[in-house]
Amino acid sequence: MKVLIIGGNGKIGRILAKKLSTSEQHQPTAFIRKEEQRAYFDEIRVPVIVESLEQSEEVIGNAMKGFDGVVFTAGSGGKTGFDKTLEIDLDGAVKTIRAARAHQVKRFIMVSAAHADDRPYWKQSGIKPYYIAKHYADMELSRSGLDYTILRPVRLTDDSEVGKVKMETDPNQLHHEIPRVAVAETIATVLDDAATFGKTIEMSSGEHSIAEALKRVCAQN
Repeated sequence: MKVLIIGGNGKIGRILAKKLSTSEQHQPTAFIRKEEQRAYFDEIRVPVIVESLEQSEEVIGNAMKGFDGVVFTAGSGGKTGFDKTLEIDLDGAVKTIRAARAHQVKRFIMVSAAHADDRPYWKQSGIKPYYIAKHYADMELSRSGLDYTILRPVRLTDDSEVGKVKMETDPNQLHHEIPRVAVAETIATVLDDAATFGKTIEMSSGEHSIAEALKRVCAQN
């Protein structure tokens, strides 16, 4: 499967690109914003497409021609204002979803956020616009007709070990953190897993292997 990683230079994107670079089943390409971000991917021998999610749906669609799947793990980041959150996390995601549908790129994995459907939680979080963006981007994907999986991790850490995980349909059953490497590992695991198509999975660190956690949550979902 030829996989386009949108948000390739983010922490999850980099981990995923490196992992897939050694896969016999997948051929990753990183979608990055700036030429100066290229060096990391040259080092791990992953090709790049230099383009911006602020471009039109047509431009984004041209970039994804020929791919079999898309991983959307882009985000505006904590150092920008909520205007950029709406532009990247919402509008950028929606343009990508629509472009994937237009170009028949059927497999789509969205990295979202736990509690993206939990309106009372948004207010107390202090970052309500972020959750609004994630909620409506996820809704667009769920209505797209694509073979989607939405992963909703809790607060992300830079721990180097995947560890055990917990996956639920109810985010209130989760623990508080999860390593980015565990999210990247989950993405790699579900890419070819038809049992995860049409599923929204809330996830944190926990008590199960990724394979066992996926089996449990897909039985519920």
